[in-house]
Amino acid sequence: MAHVVTDKCQRCKFTDCVEVCPVACFYELDQQLVIHPEDCIDCTACVEVCPVEAIYAEASVPQEYQANIEFNAAEARRVKDGGQDAIVTKKDPLPTAEQRKAQLGY
Repeated sequence: MAHVVTDKCQRCKFTDCVEVCPVACFYELDQQLVIHPEDCIDCTACVEVCPVEAIYAEASVPQEYQANIEFNAAEARRVKDGGQDAIVTKKDPLPTAEQRKAQLGY
């Protein structure tokens, strides 16, 4: 069972998670990250380092983020199949990240 990046990551794109991932399953979109469901080994390392708690085990995704399961999988496949490499090095978050983090209550 893979992990899922929910839209809590939207406008944040903190990348602390990519550095702890042992299998390079994170892919980058313009406004957020996604996890490739076939590459994720369900190690949970990424969950605790996300500053906005945007990552959940697929079976534990809260009801309000259920649509993110398919979005995450489809976008990760699209980006990887398009030839983009996984993101494995931490980058600066988006300029809107701190505002979004506060908006989410973190």
